[in-house]
Amino acid sequence: MAKRILFLGGADIQVSAIKKAKELGYYVITCDYLPNNPGHRFSDEYHNVSTTDMEGVLALARELNIDGILAYASDPAAPTAAYVSEKLSLPTNPFAVVQMMSRKDLFRDFLEANGFRVPKAMAVTNYADAKRFVDTIERRMIIKPVDSSGSKGVFAIDSNEDFEKKFDDSISFSKAGIVVVEEFIYKKGYQIGGDGFIVNGKLAFRCFGDIHFSKTNPLLPCSVSVPTLHEDYIVQKVHDEVQRLFTSIGMKMGAVNFDIMVDENDDVFILEIGPRNGGNMIPELTEYCTGVDMKVYSIRAALGEDCSDLRMGIEKKYFSHYVIHSQKAGVVRSVEVSAKLQGAILYKHYNFEVNDSVAVFANSSNRLGIMLLKYDSKEEMLGLLDTINSNLIIDVE
Repeated sequence: MAKRILFLGGADIQVSAIKKAKELGYYVITCDYLPNNPGHRFSDEYHNVSTTDMEGVLALARELNIDGILAYASDPAAPTAAYVSEKLSLPTNPFAVVQMMSRKDLFRDFLEANGFRVPKAMAVTNYADAKRFVDTIERRMIIKPVDSSGSKGVFAIDSNEDFEKKFDDSISFSKAGIVVVEEFIYKKGYQIGGDGFIVNGKLAFRCFGDIHFSKTNPLLPCSVSVPTLHEDYIVQKVHDEVQRLFTSIGMKMGAVNFDIMVDENDDVFILEIGPRNGGNMIPELTEYCTGVDMKVYSIRAALGEDCSDLRMGIEKKYFSHYVIHSQKAGVVRSVEVSAKLQGAILYKHYNFEVNDSVAVFANSSNRLGIMLLKYDSKEEMLGLLDTINSNLIIDVE
């Protein structure tokens, strides 16, 4: 009898993993509260249970007698997968660890207590405390909800003039009603993103990439290019620091998604480590770059199967993804793709049609689709990413 795997979610970015599990011969079950999500069309059965409803998913998993559960490319669902797995003695990292990594304040506290570099920061629940803390830091600040994903509610604080509004906007995205205010880190080169995979406590695979930010919202990533352009000694330093974290925190298995900065002194700041695969088709991007299919290993790990054959892939240069988005709100009148961009496209998916109403790119929920791109050189990649708004013109009025 085929092993039964429960996928938490059936969104567009989860379809490829659901299809892969079917291709590998497993019985695939999906659940979330959105029955029209495209992934459900490719599963063997679907159940209308929210992926953040831990007790609901646990009851469903017991009823269905699953062999494994996977929160593929989903921050909110990662704690649920760990909780259910721990309750049912299925393969997982400790629930307490996954839950802590999914809360920016708890994760930052752990980093500081264990000797990792962290910015000056404070978790607060009200504006008065936040204001008092900001007044003690004489430099640019960042405010972010402790438990949101996709850059929702993240703002830069350049002055006190609009801080109260940004505080109110930021905390509105937090279910816990908590935000972190922290000093701005001035990075050396690109912010580092990408995915990795842990086998028996070791970072057996990683593909570090460089994060590119939207010109519409300079705090919101719109692209990751691989491999990273940081020098080898920086890459090794980041690898070693990430491994030290996994050893300290007790991570034993599975996919991880990186968000890391290196400052002008070459100090490594681990901003976030998502205990799941990256979203926006980062695993597919990684596969193009290295030949390693992270979907397969994520599925195997969730089912308790051997992943010891995983090795670093040879990086083939150069690739990126690009999150399609609009620079303003309105109705889409036309979409124009230049010949230069068209020649680089490996994959393209739109979540909209002409005459649809779209929102400005304020956070990842406003994405209009995704592209995977291939380049012949570093110069071509950087040139196209820097001018992409003139190579992909979404006319909105």
